[in-house]
Amino acid sequence: MVREAPAMMVRQNLGELLDQIQYRGDSVVITKSGKRVAALIDIALFERLRALDEDHTRLRAELAQALSGAPLKEGNALISQAQGDIEAFGRMAALLTQIDRIPDRVDAWDPLAWDEHGLPQ
Repeated sequence: MVREAPAMMVRQNLGELLDQIQYRGDSVVITKSGKRVAALIDIALFERLRALDEDHTRLRAELAQALSGAPLKEGNALISQAQGDIEAFGRMAALLTQIDRIPDRVDAWDPLAWDEHGLPQ
């Protein structure tokens, strides 16, 4: 669950908020004067976001190098193809996020207890 909290409340209740983030998977958006300024998220999500950001930076550099001498039409075609790949990757990332939210139950990892969609029954 994502919730918003003023900075003062976060300061006063940091330990409780960290427990909610660590054990329940919640996220907290911190506001200051009603404006969103930061977020507290689970470390696993932070590490995945950092990895995605590093991959994005690397791919941009590779794409810039690959297109440095390409004609404009060919370059645009490659960019369009890459955008399609990125959209597919985004859909896969969303699916993986949902899989990460499967409850920790004894039968959650027993394939015989899964429904036809591959989720625990």
